Amino acid sequence: MSAARVLRALAAALAFAPVSAAAAPRVMSLDSCADQYVLALAPRQTIVGLSYRAVAADSYMRASAGGLPLRRATFETLVAAKPDVVVRLWGGDARLVRALDHKGVLTVTLDDASDFNGLRANVRKVAAALNRRPQGEALVARMDAQLTQAAGAGRGRPALYLTPGGFTTGSGTLIDALLKAAGYANAAKGASYAPVSLEGLVMAPPAAVVLGLFDLARAGADRWGPGRHAALQAAIRDRTVASMPAKLVGCPGWFAAEGALDLAKASR
Repeated sequence: MSAARVLRALAAALAFAPVSAAAAPRVMSLDSCADQYVLALAPRQTIVGLSYRAVAADSYMRASAGGLPLRRATFETLVAAKPDVVVRLWGGDARLVRALDHKGVLTVTLDDASDFNGLRANVRKVAAALNRRPQGEALVARMDAQLTQAAGAGRGRPALYLTPGGFTTGSGTLIDALLKAAGYANAAKGASYAPVSLEGLVMAPPAAVVLGLFDLARAGADRWGPGRHAALQAAIRDRTVASMPAKLVGCPGWFAAEGALDLAKASR
């Protein structure tokens, strides 16, 4: 069976999988990254709260968030919502988590995953807490099918990831894993996140550039940062392979595989 047929079969399984509201706990997410997992895995009628950024332009699951309650990550709000499970990456604080534990609310804290194994673990962790393991495995299988389709497209060419603020990402990051999943070598030599030299990029632009987050029109560094400088944009215009939207690279989610597939398609 082709990868495309696998994706269609998985989509059908997710759409028609039986939902038992009685077996699924009431769930609330505390931040925009946790929103994505809750929206993808929880039955809609069990979602008692999402963060206010669930409907933002950079929310991957934005279309599914409409009509659901948006709440702040405060103890008073959580008491009113009465969730059985709370999902978070960075939302809330240690005191809030302790208070939830004291009230018997299960708190699922996502890992800031730096590779696809970490993303698989996040999906399975949330799916287990919500009694939605089959749906979680379908989501993992969809991600793996996209990675299979993306593999090797870059043919080992070096590519530099660049944000509007003038930063790149090296080894030990999810972007590094995304580039490699699409068959590219990461042109950034260091580890983690680091600023790039505007002058260096203009004088000696990399062979291939992958833009990230350029669809966001933010104020400050993102709007006026080195990555948007006219000289740099002119230097990399013909070297830009793809531009990754914030909804695919802003959070550590299974949809990073979609970003790898988009990059692979653009390179081909």
